[in-house]
Amino acid sequence: MTIRQETEKDHSEVFSVIESAFKEAEFADHTEQFLVERLRKSDAFIPELSMVAEIDGKIVGHILLTKLKIKNKSTEFDSLALAPVSVLPEFQGKGIGGKLIMEAHKKAKELGHKSVVLLGHENYYPRFGYKQADKYGVELPFDVPKENCMAIELIENGLNGVNGMVEYPKEFNE
Repeated sequence: MTIRQETEKDHSEVFSVIESAFKEAEFADHTEQFLVERLRKSDAFIPELSMVAEIDGKIVGHILLTKLKIKNKSTEFDSLALAPVSVLPEFQGKGIGGKLIMEAHKKAKELGHKSVVLLGHENYYPRFGYKQADKYGVELPFDVPKENCMAIELIENGLNGVNGMVEYPKEFNE
């Protein structure tokens, strides 16, 4: 398996991978593939953090990290959103999503990012170091259980002194 930066010629295949990955997902809105298309055209997009997993020339997974802000009354902080991570159903449960997450974290850290925030499954993401976001003083703007709102520090103390409400790029709400 190879993990590499997504290229423009991958877009239609990635669209299909995301659509298939979330087709049967219980908590998905089944529009994740359109979110990725919108984010690619946004100021929040970081090309190096849109990555694909390939096996024998076939794209089997994709991950996207985009810029977001964490804001309080006096300050705003930069962070990243992990949304979405997708693996074709027939390749799920083989560690591909985890490898994409770890590789995206590594690349984000190399690019100077300090943290990542996500809304996700409480039993999946903690194995990669994610903790409940409110433990860091970070809130997500969704009415969902706190255990599904998570964050990770990519560097030691990456969320030290950071607190406030996550502000996602407008493309998340379109």
